[in-house]
Amino acid sequence: MTTDSTAGYASIADQLAVQYESIGFEEVHGQILHLIPPEGRALDIGAGTGRDAAALARRGFRVTAAEPTTEMAAHGQRLHAGLDITWTDDALPHLPLLSARGGTYDLIMLTAVWMHLDAAERAAAMPVVAALLVDGGRLAMTLRHGPVPPGRRMFDVSADEVIAAAQPYGLVLLYRGTRGDMLSRGGVHWDILMLEKR
Repeated sequence: MTTDSTAGYASIADQLAVQYESIGFEEVHGQILHLIPPEGRALDIGAGTGRDAAALARRGFRVTAAEPTTEMAAHGQRLHAGLDITWTDDALPHLPLLSARGGTYDLIMLTAVWMHLDAAERAAAMPVVAALLVDGGRLAMTLRHGPVPPGRRMFDVSADEVIAAAQPYGLVLLYRGTRGDMLSRGGVHWDILMLEKR
């Protein structure tokens, strides 16, 4: 499933796979590890190479990894074979395959994904994501800020915008933080959010 939001990923999937897998889940999400449920069903949207999906599977989650870039998903399926991960070719803003299945999740991960969506796509995606969470379920999100790599599509999306957009769908803020870039890319920094559905 090719979308505008995934532009530029297929052609450099091999390079990105090495980058993504070079940093551990615990490093990337250290600020919110204490807020991740102990087990349940997890959905990793824009799963890339499956680093987060694999870490959650090792923690005992039953994981669905949604990745629309075939080349990235292929790396994930190879690198993390044997873990309890179901891969699906689905994408925001509508996640048509997952929405049609009607399942819900205790945890949804949106790691370095949301800023690829334009304003209209973000508005369409928020209720879709919220509907996939159980009551009490949690949504983890990281937002990249800084220079946009050539050939890729990104927007500067503030944490305040996300928090405000999530509120009408029953998603309330549990944690908000910032960090630098773990790959030492110049001018890049990140917002980290954890929200809960109530």
